[in-house]
This record gives sequence, structure tokens and C-alpha cells, in this order.
Amino acid sequence: MANDTKTAKQVRNLREIIRKHEDRYYFGIDEPRISDASFDKLVAKLRKLEADNPELALANSPTRRITELSRQPSLFTPFQTVPHIRPMLSLDNAYTDEELVDFDRRVHELAQGSNESIHYVLEHKFDGLSVSLQYARGELVRGITRGDGTSGEDVTQNIKMIKSICLKFPAVRIEALDITDEIEVRGEILMPKRAFETLNRNQEREGGKTFANPRNAAAGAVRQIDPEITGSRNLQFFAYQLLAGERSLIKRHSESLAILKQLGFNGKRKDSKVVSSIKEAIRYSKVVEKNRDRLPYEIDGIVVKVDDFQLQRVLGFTAKAPRWAIAFKFPAKQETTTVRKVEFQVGRTGTLTPVARLRPVVVGGVTVSSSTLHNMDEIERLGLQEGDVVVIQRAGDVIPQIVKVVEHTKHSEAIRVPEFCPECHSRIHKDPEEVAYRCVNAGCPAKRKESLLHFAGRHAMNIDGLGEKIVDQLVQKELVKDVADLYELKLDDVAALDRMAEKSAQNLLDEIKASKSNSLARLIFALGMRFVGERTGQLLADHFSSLPKLAEASLEQLEEVTEVGPKVAQSIADFFSEPANQKLIKRLKDEGLKMTEKREALESTRLVGKTFVFTGALSRRSREESGAEVMRHGAKVSGSVSKLTDYVVVGADPGSKYEKARSLGVTILNEDEFDQLLAGKLQIADSARASGMATSNSKQKRKSGKSSTDAKTVEPKSSSSKLKKTSQQPLF
Repeated sequence: MANDTKTAKQVRNLREIIRKHEDRYYFGIDEPRISDASFDKLVAKLRKLEADNPELALANSPTRRITELSRQPSLFTPFQTVPHIRPMLSLDNAYTDEELVDFDRRVHELAQGSNESIHYVLEHKFDGLSVSLQYARGELVRGITRGDGTSGEDVTQNIKMIKSICLKFPAVRIEALDITDEIEVRGEILMPKRAFETLNRNQEREGGKTFANPRNAAAGAVRQIDPEITGSRNLQFFAYQLLAGERSLIKRHSESLAILKQLGFNGKRKDSKVVSSIKEAIRYSKVVEKNRDRLPYEIDGIVVKVDDFQLQRVLGFTAKAPRWAIAFKFPAKQETTTVRKVEFQVGRTGTLTPVARLRPVVVGGVTVSSSTLHNMDEIERLGLQEGDVVVIQRAGDVIPQIVKVVEHTKHSEAIRVPEFCPECHSRIHKDPEEVAYRCVNAGCPAKRKESLLHFAGRHAMNIDGLGEKIVDQLVQKELVKDVADLYELKLDDVAALDRMAEKSAQNLLDEIKASKSNSLARLIFALGMRFVGERTGQLLADHFSSLPKLAEASLEQLEEVTEVGPKVAQSIADFFSEPANQKLIKRLKDEGLKMTEKREALESTRLVGKTFVFTGALSRRSREESGAEVMRHGAKVSGSVSKLTDYVVVGADPGSKYEKARSLGVTILNEDEFDQLLAGKLQIADSARASGMATSNSKQKRKSGKSSTDAKTVEPKSSSSKLKKTSQQPLF
């Protein structure tokens, strides 16, 4: 059981980490904290854990979708977010020859019955910013960044400044090529190496921000408020896909690339090749890898695509990527250097991260002087000491990382974790079962921004308008040092912030004031204690009905709360043991926030003893709202399906919970049946065993042409069917 709990925790942590990195990558921050290769490894690790533990898989997991961001783009972004006509899916990755051979094997297995021999188109995998260009009657009408794959930012005016993007095609050329009036061209915006070096030199000379790599520089250039700046950055556009509608006579991807050149894209580039076997693809990749440094732009691999469009349609898609294409990544480049010292930085969540300061060394054309070491386990795995000679590489050609220790020197010294926080000098906490060391002071300067954003979040204190841009300014101007300071803000101070006026400032202050009346459960969640999510916050509020009582509770008393185990109890106790947090709670009380709450009486006891699980996309109410509904009638809500589950309520694309419920014989309800159950119009099963019998009986009745209202197994809607309806030509 302990191992199961540890695995579930690992899965939850991986999902949280992946979603945070998706946020940074997809919505305009342009400063990913890990490399593409490292991100891919996180996803691969999560995918394996879910495959080995199907009960932990979720329909909205990052492994099962394009992406689902944990927060929306800033309200103050200068660009409008618009949906894509067709999703811009990502690609699966291969890192070895064997993985590329496996891809070829899967293609041949899925293509059984096809009379066509399989040819592949090989293209450079550009390291830039993906965009979609939409043309109507030969004229560019809109340019959209990839964003999260389903929607992106409208950057039309900026990309019109890029000389290699065609603004209008001659009508005679469109007619001669026999393509539709409305087409979509997808491609990559790149900053050539020389332009990147020139930009960074100019930025350094003028005291501006320098960029880590050409991809970040290109993304930053496209998202400039002033289109003239975009035009001055010497960007280039490389088209890699043409979507021309169903009446198009184009039959092969290689043909579409030729048409793109005839339309004026890609100039005299020769970065694609058609091959008839995966062996040829591997040989070609070796040649490209060997000569990649001679290219005027950065690439990190090649893309392998099935050439025939009809075969692409046969192969289809997963929820995340096409089955007919794969990105073959090149290995990272390595160099040797010396670790001068190791410093500990405090992250936004209070976690201490060791950072190695290195003797500067050029890796893949970039000078590297530091490398993140992640945690003490990584240091122990490497056997690393200050003063060691090490091998370093740029993972995914972006983020530096230490690969191994070459040798200890006479100057080498053991690395020790500081006893007190480098930022606020509070004592550092370490759970014996956890890898990380943490500062739990909610007012720690290093955690300030993250604490404020979490506190203001929709499921916490729900302070509308207190987004990242405003929080940045409040912290920078030292108007807010902890969450209690929010309730002491003055109108003049807020109105003086960038992009704020007196009316919007007053609206924000009204939102902050209104948050004082929020429930105790929201406040407990908003404090940001580790392992205390929305549901745990509600359980703690229901059990103690008072924040002071919760703060004074012993470990034994905390573990009496439903679903609170030793680790969660210890985290809560650690939080309230910190003197700075005790002062914060007192200040929040003095500001008038709700510290106590009467327990709400149940509307009925009809569902007492029943356990519900909700999965899939519910159309009438959210899963949280549905859970609150059944809890008002005495039921419990669980996040996983087991033999003790009484009901699983499913929406669209329910995923593994639905499959597990079917295998265990648990009663499965669609939304109509769930509403009937809430209204008392559907018979309540006596137990999980009885509900399993009901499900089985309902299947038998359907086979015989009869219906059952007691229980029903509903077939989920397929996400792949939606793709087929929206896709006119193969895409990613």
C-alpha cells in the first residue's frame, strides 16, 4: 500500500511539473526552464507510470491530450487569443535508431492492406516558433502562434513584417496549382544564428535582456507590441505544411512542399528528402547531424513523415500526435569543465535547488557558466563535490546539465545543504521520505509571487484581476510582502501601477475586500500548505470548523480527518509551527477574514455511505460542482475507482476510470441518469457488489432488446472522431 501511495504521489507531482512547463512554453513567457529533451523525458516517465498503473491514468493527463494549461494567458497580453481551424498537434519523439525502427514497424503494421509502398519525407526539425498562416483568395488574413495546439495568439501584424512570408499570391498561380481559395500554411519562424548573435551583442551594449537561444529570441521578437521591432530582428519563415481543403488534388506531402515553393515559400532551400526505407532515413540523419553546425539556423533533429496522404489518414492520430510522423532528436553536445562552487536557490514553492557555478565553457556555440542540479539525490547520484572536473551538455541543445564527474581534485569539498533559508533565514524543513529541502515560511521573499498568485486563484480566494502582471508590480514596488498586505492596499498605490486606472484599481480592491467573506475551506487551501488541495481544505474545514483549532491540532488529531495521512498531517503541522506563518494568520484574522465556519446540515441522508467518482468532461456542471451535490446528501467523492466505489459518473472522453469501472462491475451513470439519481427518480444500489450486478443485468437486457433504468454502461465519445471531422488534410 505504501508503494501504491508513493507511485500516486509521483504521478501527481509529474503532472503538476509538466503542466507548469507547458504554461511557460505555450503562452508567451518564452523562457522554458527545461529543455525539450528533459520535458519529453518527464512525459515519457509519466506515460510509463500510467501504463504500469492504469488506475492512476486520467483523461486529462498531459500524456493523453495536446495540452490543458493550468491557467489562462494574462489578461493584459497585447494579443488576442483565437482558436485554430484545425488543432496543431505535437510530434512524438525518437532518440535512438532502435526507436526509429520501432516507428517504422508500427507504420507497417497499421498500414496492412495498403497497396502503396511506404515512402518517408525527411525534413529538418527547426528550433523556432510554430505558426499558422491563413489565406483567403490568395491574401494573408491571419497569423496565429501554435499556443497550446487548440488556440494561439493573433500576431498577424507582426508576422507581416517578416520578409520571407508571402502576403499575397498571384491569382493565376493559385488557379494553376489547382488549390482552394482558402488555404492554411504552417511553418516555423526562426532567427538565424548570425542574427541571434548580433541581437545579443546589441542587447548587452544597451543593457537590455539577452536571450538563451535563437528560439526564445524568435518567440520574443514575434510577440513585440511594436511590429517595427519584429521587422528589425531579421526573422525567417520556413513552411513545412500546406492544408488546402478536401477538393485539393494533392496526394503526397512531397508534392505539397513543391507547391509551397511555387507559392513563394522556402526559396532555394534543400532541407527535405524522400526515402523508401527507414534505413535510408537513419543514414540521412547521420549526415545532417554531422553537418548541422554549418547550417545558418539551429536544428535539433529531423522529422520523418509518411509521404502519402491517404496512408496518413489510415494511420490516423493519437490524442496528442499523428501516428504517421515522428521527430528524431539528435544527441546533446558535451564539454568538460570544473565546478567552482554550489549555491542553493529558493524556488517559488520554497524548494531549495542546488546550482553549480562552473568555469565558463562553450557548449554547442553557447557559453555555459552554471547548471541546475535539481536536488541532493542528483548530487549523490553523480558523486559530485565542489571543485570536481565534470562533463556538461546542453540537454536538447538548450539547458546545461552535468552528465558525470570525471575526477575529484585536491580542492574538492563535500556539498552541504544550508540549515537556514538563504532568503528569509527561517529553518529549513526536510521530510525523511522526500527528496527536497524546503522553506515553509509563507512570507519568504523567494516564494512571495507564487504565494500571492495561488492565494488569488479561482479555486482559492478568487480575486479576479490579481494576475501575474499585477503581482509582479506589487512585489517589485514592495507594496505587498505577504498575502495579508493585500488587504492594506490603498487606491492611489494600485492606480499608479502600469495599465491600471482608478476604476480598474477600485475594482481590484473591491475583489480583495469581497474575498474576506470566502469560506474557511477556501482560506485553508489558499494558504498554500503542501499536499493540501481543494478537497483536503474542505475536509479540514468540515472537521475543525476553525482555523485556530486546525493550527493547534496535534499530528494524531490531524490524522483523524478523512483522507489525511501522516505525510499530509506533518506538512500541516510544519506550516503552523513556523512563527512567521503564525503571525500571518493573526494578521489575516485582524483583517476580518473568516476564521470559523458552522458545519452545513445535510440536505438529506439518501446517499450516506455511497462513494462517487466523476470522470470525463461533464456538460451541465463541473466535476467539483457534481461532487458538492452528492456530498450534500451524505456521499463521499473519490479520485480513483475501486471495488468500494458505488457509482462512476461519466462525461465525454472519460478515460481509464471508465474502463476500470467496467472491469470491476461498478455502476456507471451518464449525466441524465445522474440527474435522475439526484432527483430521487433512480433506484440507489445497495452496495458496490449490487451495483455490479445491476450493470451486468443491464448489459443482458440490452442484448435482449430491453432497457434498464437501474444502471447503464455508457459508451464514451471518441476524441479521434472529432479530429476526423475537423481534419481535411493530415496535420500536426
